[in-house]
Amino acid sequence: MKKPCRYVILAFIAAAWFAIPGCRSRAPESAGPEAVDETTSPSLTLTDEAVKTAGIETSEAAFRPVVRTIHAPGELMFNPKKVAHVTARTSGRIEQLFFYQGDRVVKGQSLLTFYSKDFLTLQAELLQAVEEAKRAGAEPSEKATAQALLASVRNRLRLLDAAEGEIADIEKSGVIRTTLDLKSPIAGTILESEVAAGDYVEFGDGLFRIADPSTVWADIHVSEKDLALVVLGSEAVLRFGAYPGRDFKGRVFQLGTIVDEKTRTVEARVELANGDGRFKPGMYLEAEIASAAGAPALVVAGGAVLDLRNKKVVFVRTAANTFVPRDVETGISLDGWVEIVKGLKEKETVVSSGAFFLKSELLKKSFDEE
Repeated sequence: MKKPCRYVILAFIAAAWFAIPGCRSRAPESAGPEAVDETTSPSLTLTDEAVKTAGIETSEAAFRPVVRTIHAPGELMFNPKKVAHVTARTSGRIEQLFFYQGDRVVKGQSLLTFYSKDFLTLQAELLQAVEEAKRAGAEPSEKATAQALLASVRNRLRLLDAAEGEIADIEKSGVIRTTLDLKSPIAGTILESEVAAGDYVEFGDGLFRIADPSTVWADIHVSEKDLALVVLGSEAVLRFGAYPGRDFKGRVFQLGTIVDEKTRTVEARVELANGDGRFKPGMYLEAEIASAAGAPALVVAGGAVLDLRNKKVVFVRTAANTFVPRDVETGISLDGWVEIVKGLKEKETVVSSGAFFLKSELLKKSFDEE
């Protein structure tokens, strides 16, 4: 009976021990940046002369609007506003072909000569309308009818790509031309030439595709998750494998309205000047787009953040010439600033220049103590 009594007594003593508040051990509470105990961190106190010699400067942690960078792939394309499809405006046979794929042409230059019965017929109607206009009497209605007929024939010739000078020459000489010149509507490079001399074509058949490469578009594929950060006018930096180490800047001038079902991206476009022809449509690119300014973020100068024992730290000034290392969690870096996600409060003073000297002194102090 002695042992059971001893166990009862021990149990009573243990219960009394935990019931007394001063005898219980308490779990440490987690401390955020607002509850950092600087007394537990190693501090460095320097003389005024040492601060001056080390070039130590301080600044306050502050909230600033943060412009985030979006990374997206893309490729170059021709400016569709400067691409022309040349088609046959009537049926007929190609007599001569002057330019081929890859050739450069200027606006108004003859691409080919074209034999067309419609062109011959309209020339005959033109000469007849000219004679009728000359014979028209002084009666206003008769004169107006003759002029209207002449204007109608001239317009139909223009639809066949006959130039004003050619129409005037036909009227003046009275000679019908056997072939019609088809002219380039723009200056540029012939991307496609789909015909050869002797081919017979019908109205609407494709003949050439011409593009002016003086400007090109960067077609950038912006991920659906980044859409809220891109707006018209956002600055973009473009990089090409063909030009390593070089940045080309532009601004987003067009943003798509439809999300691609397969890639879950939206097209953002940037226009680039291409007077020297260095940009070739089809080239791949990587784009960095500066997002619209988002919510302000707490930032410090880029030189304030150092790596110490596999952690990111800043040195906080706790008193005159006294500095304490503080572990921080960083976000993005931009324009000489580093975002502080955790570990600092607004208006805390940190070392923005000379922090490396403090790091060296701290390591030296730790080594001496060990």
